[in-house]
Formats: sequence, structure tokens, C-alpha cells
Amino acid sequence: MLFNSIEFIIFLPTVFLLYWFVFKKLNLQNVFVVAASYLFYGWWDWRFLLLIALTSLCSYLSGTGIERHEGNRRRQKRISALNIVLNLSILCCFKYFNFFSENFAQLLRSFGCEPDAVTLNILLPVGISFYTFQALSYTIDVYRHRLKATHDPAAFFAFIGFFPQLVAGPIERATNLLPQFTRPRTFDCDRAADGMRQMLWGFFKKVVVADNCALFANGVFENYEAMSGSALLAGALFFTVQIYGDFSGYSDIAVGTARLFGIDLMRNFNCPYFARDIAEFWRRWHISLTTWFRDYVYIPLGGSRGGRWKSVRNTAVIFLVSGFWHGANWTFIAWGAYHALLFIPLLLLNKNRRYRDTVAEGHLFPNFKELLQMTVTFGLVLAGWIVFRAESIGQAAGYLKGMCDPSLFGIPAMPGIGISRALAATTLFFVFILFATEWLHRERAHGLSLRIQNRAARYIIYIVILLVILSSRATEPAAFVYFQF
Repeated sequence: MLFNSIEFIIFLPTVFLLYWFVFKKLNLQNVFVVAASYLFYGWWDWRFLLLIALTSLCSYLSGTGIERHEGNRRRQKRISALNIVLNLSILCCFKYFNFFSENFAQLLRSFGCEPDAVTLNILLPVGISFYTFQALSYTIDVYRHRLKATHDPAAFFAFIGFFPQLVAGPIERATNLLPQFTRPRTFDCDRAADGMRQMLWGFFKKVVVADNCALFANGVFENYEAMSGSALLAGALFFTVQIYGDFSGYSDIAVGTARLFGIDLMRNFNCPYFARDIAEFWRRWHISLTTWFRDYVYIPLGGSRGGRWKSVRNTAVIFLVSGFWHGANWTFIAWGAYHALLFIPLLLLNKNRRYRDTVAEGHLFPNFKELLQMTVTFGLVLAGWIVFRAESIGQAAGYLKGMCDPSLFGIPAMPGIGISRALAATTLFFVFILFATEWLHRERAHGLSLRIQNRAARYIIYIVILLVILSSRATEPAAFVYFQF
């Protein structure tokens, strides 16, 4: 079920009313959350429910098993390893089997063999990377004694399957989200109202900005060989805005929806395009995944301990794995390697932690140095998104080569994509509204944390945004980009 669908508009208020007014007791609320979440997830294909149920059950049993063998570290290690291997095997089977099979067959062909690649004709379950990593965090944290194993299956299944963040994050830690399902929750009107504001801002990002930018980005990338350099740059800019509006919009809707149910989810984006270097960008982009890899891969590998070059090695591993997490394609690995190459010099110069504050804090405008840093960082990120968006390494190389043509300095023309100048102007206007609003609220939780004291003025703004969203909604709602990961 998509957030931007008629079904969700019916689903959410129904679940909300039943949750607070019918299923008032904690255990009943948790059971109802599981049922509602499974309905939400099974709306795409009910068969996907078998996988998430299996992941939840195995992870729940691994936690109780680790606790049962307290004092026997070897047995605990085996139980946690078994669950980790099982969940990663399921993920790899659905997401990476064909990639490895096809590349292995191609490798053998380079040695003169002619094997047929064995591929699986199966659908990739929506959000499998997200809920798998969430389940793994529980097992690892119980094994590390950072969290006690839960004996409440309803609470645990609700933690894994909580519908707002089930299919595209944030990837919640068991230490944050699970305890919220084990204690009574009370309705807070102010908290719910702020959640609705954040949802509204998320829908604006997705429906008004991202979906319209996608029309241009898709048209340019699908016809890149016929485009001028300036059109290719425009297409890359549109995709750069699209992926941010789409993914951060989903996160805003997820966080806001969770607040309606008395649940706090972590912030997943913090104005990443205002970053002053690549290290700051990664502290602000997809925060839940970045910190997951830091805590469960980078630090266990040794982190920054053991010398500078081990730090470099571990950093490179993190970026390559992060790229591969996004999909079974060499473009994602190349994208991860590209960011590693940008990040490692900052690490070697001990400058990877220099920007931990808010840019131009306390000022309306950035100074010249900050503006230059943000522009350069944005340009580097944009180049990476071209590789990320491309269907193949060859297409990425061709796109980048075409963008370096002297026509880069001409007026962009996008022949053959059938989009009017009026739509282009309107889209650019809303892109400006998005970034101007987020700049003004960069020290706050989301773009509609308005400082306007006049209640009437605030509600006029909300109504205008809602009307813009409704007028921008396509006949067929577009899926979120990160559903494929």
C-alpha cells in the first residue's frame, strides 16, 4: 500500500480510530498494530508476508535463545550467527542471486567457457533490506548485552512490522523502538498535530516536488544520447532533487504517522544538501542506514582503532557495502566507491568531523565560504547520483561524457519528452519553495515547524499546501524510489 494512495487515505484514519478507541489495552494495541501492518504490507502481494513473518519469528527466537544460554558465550554466538546467516541468506537469495549468477557466468565466458547463467524468476519483496537490517540489530544488541531479550511476541512482531517505516525506513534500532511497544502509550494531541504537519510536508516533497522532477529526470535519462550537455545537467539536477524529495518525503510521512500512534522514530534526513563537505553529507543523508553500518560493521571491523590505514580500509568497506545494499548492480558499487574516494581524503586529513554544527547557525544567509563549500559538495553529490541512477556503468560513462560537451553552456532543451515549459517553471518554483523552507527551518525537525505565531496564517499555509498536493496528484500514484531497495 502506498502512502500517496486512496487506500492509505482510508486505511490510516480507520487504524487510528480503532487503535485509540477500541484496542485500548497495551497487548491488544500491539496485536492490532501487527494485523494492520501485515494488511498494509500484504496489499502488494500476500506472499511477502511469509518472509517478514519468518524473519520476525527467527529473530524473536534467537533473542530468547541467547538469553536462555546466558553464561555460555559459545552457544550464544552460534545462535546469533545462525540467525544472522539465515536472514542474510534470505536477503541475498531474493536480491543478489541473479547478480552473482550472471557475473559468475560472464567470468567463466572470459576464460572460454560457455555456461548458462542460472537465474531465479522471483519478485524482490518490498522493503526486505530495511526490515532485515532492523531484525539483525535486535539479535546483535541482545548478544552484546545492550538490550534484554523480549518475551512479548506481539511487541516484537510490531517492532519489526510497524507499518509507517516498514518498507523504506527509518531502519530503527531495537534499543529505541522495541521498548516503546512494551510500555503503555497515551494520546498526545500536540504530538499528533506536529506529526500531521510533518506528514503534510512529506507529501509535499513526494507528490509535488519529487514526482514532477521525476518526469524530467526519467525523460532525460531514457534519451540521454540525444540530449545536449546542458539538458543532461538539468536532468541530473532534477534527479538529485527527486531522490531527496522522494526518500526524505517518505521518512517525514513515516515519522509523522508514527507520532499519531504515540511512537517516536529517529530522524532520517537533516538537510543533507546544505552540507559543507562529503563527511557532513553522510551525517545528514539516510542517517539510520549510515549509523547502522557504523555500529554493526565499521566498529566491529576495528573502526578507527589500529592505525590510519585500517581506518581507511574499514571506511572503504562501509561505502562499498552501502552501495551494494542499494541494489544488485555495478552502478551502486561504483557509486559507493566514488563516495569512498571523496570521504577518505577528509579522513586522512582529520577533517571528517569538522562540521557537526548547523551551517550559518544564527544567520539568515551563509557567508561566501559556506556557500562555496555547499555548492562544491552539492556538485560532487550530483555527479554521484548520475552513476546511481544509470542502468549500467556504460550509460553512466556516456551520460557524464555527454555532460562535458561544450553544449553544457547552452540553453537546455529536452526534445521528445513531451513536457511543457509551464510545468517546468512550476516544478522549479516548488523546488525553490522546498529548499527555501528547509533552509529557514534547518535547525528544526521538519519544514513545517513554523515560527509563525498567528494561528490563522498557519492554517492558511497548511490549506494551500494541501490544495497544491491534491492538484498535483497523478491518476496513478507513483511508488517511492527506495521501495526497490
